[in-house]
Order: sequence, then structure tokens, then C-alpha cells
Amino acid sequence: MGFVTRANWVILALAAVLGPIIFSADVALGVTCGGLIVTINFHLLSRTLEKGLRPTHLSSGNVILAKYYVRFLISAVIIFFLISKHLVDPLGLILGLSVVVVSVTLATVCELMKLIFREAV
Repeated sequence: MGFVTRANWVILALAAVLGPIIFSADVALGVTCGGLIVTINFHLLSRTLEKGLRPTHLSSGNVILAKYYVRFLISAVIIFFLISKHLVDPLGLILGLSVVVVSVTLATVCELMKLIFREAV
């Protein structure tokens, strides 16, 4: 989980820096906002799961699901507000929301490379 969390923040920082260079202002803002939404959401989900699944303090599955749905609804409201007020470009927002997907894919590729090269030796 640590690699993915760090990768999320690094990819978000790269997107925030490179976005205005590559895209127009509203697309770049969409990428940054989407990346920020999904990165914070992932970080909070990680904390919820780590705390809720500790052997000394096992939380109910319903509590974990309730927190998940509250975060989901808050994210949906923020995304709706950003798009409905035309503050960001929707495609830029979708690109930004893909930060976690890129991080998880990168983590998977790294783990596969470790397995392949370990077996080759």
C-alpha cells in the first residue's frame, strides 16, 4: 500500500506541474482537481482499512462501508459542482481521476518485474 500511496502523490505532483504546460488552463485544473480528489480519497480509504482491520480493534464491515459511501458521496458532490459550474474540463477531470489507476498499474508492473527477474537468476 505504501508504494501506491507514494506513487499517487508523485504522479499528482507531476500532473499538476506538467498539466499547465501541456494542456489549456481548464483542462490542467481538471487534471489537478481530479488527481487531488482521487488521491485524498485513496489515502482516507487506506487509513480506514488499516484502522478498521487491526486485530486489536476490528471494526464492523458496516462501519467501513458507511465511511466508504460517505467519501464516495462527498467526491460525487465535488465532481458535480466542478463540472456543473464549468470550473474544470470534464476530460481533464477524468484524466486526473485516473491517478490511482496509473499508480496501481505501475505497482503491478514493478512486482511482475521483480518476479520475472528473480526467477531468471
